[in-house]
Amino acid sequence: MAEQQQFYLLLGNLMSPDNTARKQAEETYDTIPGPNKITFLLQAIRDASATEEVKQMAAVLLRRLLSSSFEEIYPGLTLEMQTAIKTELLTSIQQETSPNIRKKVCDIAAELSRNLIGKAPLNFPGIFGNQQQHYMEVIKRMLVQCMQDQENPQIRTLAARAAASFVLSNESNTALLKHFSDLLPGILQAVNESCYQGDDSVLKSLVEIADTAPKYLRPNLEATLQLSLKLCADTNLTNMQRQLALEVIVTLSETAAAMLRKHTAIVSQSVPQMLAMMVDLEEDEEWAMADELEDDDFDSNAVAGESALDRIACGLGGKIVLPMIKQHIMQMLQNPDWKYRHAGLMALSAIGEGCHQQMEAILNEIVSFVLLFCSDPHPRVRYAACNAIGQMATDFAPTFQKKFHDKVISALLQTMEDQSNPRVQAHAAAALINFTEDCPKSLLIPYLDNLVQHLHVIMVAKLQELIQKGTKLVLEQVVTSIASVADTAEEKFVPYYDLFMPSLKHIVENAVQKELRLLRGKTIECISLIGLAVGKEKFMPDASAVMQLLLKTQTDFNDLEDDDPQISYMISAWARMCKILGKEFQQYLPVVMGPLMKTASIKPEVALLDTQDMENISEDDGWEFVNLGDQQSFGIKTAGLEEKATACQMLVCYAKELKEGFVEYTEQVVKLMVPLLKFYFHDDILFVFFLTMSRVRVAAAESMPLLLECARVRGPEYLTQMWHFMCDALIKAIGTEPDSDVLSEIMHSFAKCIELMGDGCLNNEHFEELGGILKGKLEEHFKNQELRQAKRQDEDYDEQVEETLQDEDENDVYILTKVSDILHSVFSSYKEKVLPWFEQLLQLIVQLICPNRPWADRQWGLCIFDDVVEHCSPSSFKYAEYFLRPMLQSLCDSSPEVRQAAAYGVGVMAQYGGENYRPFCTEAIPLLVGVIQAAESRSKENVNATENCISAVGKVMRFRPECANVNEILPHWLGWLPLNEDKEEAVHTFDFLCDLIETNNPIILGPDNSNLPKIFLIIAEGVANESVKSEDACSKRLAHVIRQVQASGGLWTQCVSTLNETQQKAIQDLLNAA
Repeated sequence: MAEQQQFYLLLGNLMSPDNTARKQAEETYDTIPGPNKITFLLQAIRDASATEEVKQMAAVLLRRLLSSSFEEIYPGLTLEMQTAIKTELLTSIQQETSPNIRKKVCDIAAELSRNLIGKAPLNFPGIFGNQQQHYMEVIKRMLVQCMQDQENPQIRTLAARAAASFVLSNESNTALLKHFSDLLPGILQAVNESCYQGDDSVLKSLVEIADTAPKYLRPNLEATLQLSLKLCADTNLTNMQRQLALEVIVTLSETAAAMLRKHTAIVSQSVPQMLAMMVDLEEDEEWAMADELEDDDFDSNAVAGESALDRIACGLGGKIVLPMIKQHIMQMLQNPDWKYRHAGLMALSAIGEGCHQQMEAILNEIVSFVLLFCSDPHPRVRYAACNAIGQMATDFAPTFQKKFHDKVISALLQTMEDQSNPRVQAHAAAALINFTEDCPKSLLIPYLDNLVQHLHVIMVAKLQELIQKGTKLVLEQVVTSIASVADTAEEKFVPYYDLFMPSLKHIVENAVQKELRLLRGKTIECISLIGLAVGKEKFMPDASAVMQLLLKTQTDFNDLEDDDPQISYMISAWARMCKILGKEFQQYLPVVMGPLMKTASIKPEVALLDTQDMENISEDDGWEFVNLGDQQSFGIKTAGLEEKATACQMLVCYAKELKEGFVEYTEQVVKLMVPLLKFYFHDDILFVFFLTMSRVRVAAAESMPLLLECARVRGPEYLTQMWHFMCDALIKAIGTEPDSDVLSEIMHSFAKCIELMGDGCLNNEHFEELGGILKGKLEEHFKNQELRQAKRQDEDYDEQVEETLQDEDENDVYILTKVSDILHSVFSSYKEKVLPWFEQLLQLIVQLICPNRPWADRQWGLCIFDDVVEHCSPSSFKYAEYFLRPMLQSLCDSSPEVRQAAAYGVGVMAQYGGENYRPFCTEAIPLLVGVIQAAESRSKENVNATENCISAVGKVMRFRPECANVNEILPHWLGWLPLNEDKEEAVHTFDFLCDLIETNNPIILGPDNSNLPKIFLIIAEGVANESVKSEDACSKRLAHVIRQVQASGGLWTQCVSTLNETQQKAIQDLLNAA
């Protein structure tokens, strides 16, 4: 009893406003063993004599304990104690008279249930347990009756929320949703009523339904949309309620676009609502002179309206949205009120991505109109015009730059001279950055003088302003504009280097105050980008001084705050310096690597918080929250995570650039990177967050083969240890990674690692796990295709849905290519030994090459069998019954990609297959010749397939001459050369050509060597097109042939005289290199 009283005192001190007392109490609380804590906290909750504050604190602490330390404490309790805890909680829920405490005890019970699911016998089943189907009518009747309770508005609201929750918890049960569809009118009525009572909880539930179970709304979609429109338009409601009502429509445009496209008349009424929100701006006399860019106020109507417009345009597509909005925007742009003109221009910026195709057709008209507003009398309209130009420069690149470079550069430079409105000046500079980033170099060069002159004048003026007034906003943007121009102009920026570098170094040396951190960071970025652009030779005289400046900043790195913007700029600048200096950069690694590893090691803080906890945490502290409903949120501290991603990418850069020079750091980097491959996915909460961390996982994957290459210099034992450390994690990541972009990078890296490590790098357990994963990927591929076919039969199917399905299909096929990459690396490393393992995948690969499959399936299925023939022959012939006939038939396929894969297969059959493949090589020759001689065989889409056919014919003649009439085919084959597109196959054909010339083949050389001029032409074109490179073995043989002719005087003159200047140079280059 005394102990419990002491514990109450401790709880009181934990709530004390006195920091010292509270801290001491926290330290004491932390020393109490977990089981004792549970006992004391439960007793406090159940103690009728304890104050409400103490009981409330005990409840919060107990839930937090079960949330954060469940695995450490609960499994170690005796079964009696575990049962007692459950009994105490249930009793408390039944008997507690305070609604607040009862709610908190329910939260504890829910937390315990969540942890127990799947781990122990569970006394907290789902609310209806396995009896849900049995009670279906009772549940429905109860919800309907409660939603019709005319005397209790609160009951109606709670019933509507319960109905929505029930729908959401059964989102995939189509029959149940249909059965409960007649509850929706009651939910909608409750949404309407509760909003006017100041309660938006049912409206939030409706947004969740739109997001998770949109098809539930179909029977009453019109009523849902009409209600949402009505609430959105009602200015008597709060901004948040109006925005939530709009969110219902916008969410449906993303989750059920095809369904919504059937109600365009109502949807079109939402567009004026969004535009009206965008006009909701405040007059601000100080706006144009502001020197700090404040973050967007995401709660404001203007930002919400713009975001909604962007999303609905992307969701429904330009075909629907542009006709709805175009006339409204044109009217707004002619309105005398600046707010309307501003909103019209911002709306144009917002819809560019979603209406891309339709806007591109009228881009001339749009751009001409927007440019007029660069001279608008109101600064905020000029700002919006710059915003629209910058956005279009990104959305429509490079078409925008090619068509409008003259007008746009002129307008932006003119706007940048707006000295009296720094905010506008800065935004014009930002638009120029967008324009130059995606501008083809050749287009920018003619404007360089003019651009540089303007940028230099503004930079000098703003540098003076910084010294005199302390203003920096325009200078920050101009420095980045200079960097962007240099980045695009590359070596053409050399003449302007000396104009900027002294001032930029001056800024880095002197801009040391805290408020100038961003300027200093951007200037460091600018210097490194200019250095990279102009090249090592021009930059070297300044390199030492720049490195010293960077080193000085690096020395102060530990003093920088976590959110200091200089950190990410510094990290990227070091990587650029590494690219400029190459091996000479190695000496700086000891200084650079410590802070870089520290940044790359940042761990995200995560927490499950209730309303009380959240009162002490602000989003301004770098926390972002995912609302879990019912007074709980999941918090993620995102500060520093962008820097972490950048740091990881820079480590990849160092490994790639320095190779063995990076070997000292491979061990610590691999220990950092391997755990980063893991995708953390829990209860759909972290999904949102970890997608933003995909850059980290991509960098981790990219680093693996690079680190192995760096480590090679330490010998095979060290290399093998490193590979063992990363192998398991790579295989597991292939099985668990949900983001297809990241997954493809992991699979690609794994394949490269196997190629690097070779035979023996995978043990039996690895093969077993890998086989299961690849089998799963292939099965998923087929299942996804079936699902897409089902969607094509859906009543909402339309051409926009088809576009989405084709995007999904491309994604799927890309993963299929990576499955092929992995199998290629396994076959090339393990040869025939791996065939028994491969047989678990055989039937799935055979399925890929069935005639009814899409062409991409057949292409990649054939590529896999090509590898089996190339690397596992002669044993590969035991699978001939599965692939030989489809391969030969595919030589005449309508898809060039399939023809190419089949032709390559015939080539490797001839080269590696063995005796068993002879009849098939014979059968293939006329088919190959038919493809080569077909009309349009050399067109852009067909040329790669045709060149593979030419190479295959060559390989049959070279390795299986008995399968072809060589004397008859050779003259034709020579006439088909050279191969210009497929560089790999070009080398094979040149090798064979060398064989024929060196053996003085009379058909190839012709009577009296009359074919030699033709051969010279083939060689010259091959070298000029880089089909033959100096490192290729055949280049020395070709050079030898040329030298022999060179020695013969007249014949040499005859051969060279038929070549043009480029071809003659190519011959000379070949001789010089060999």
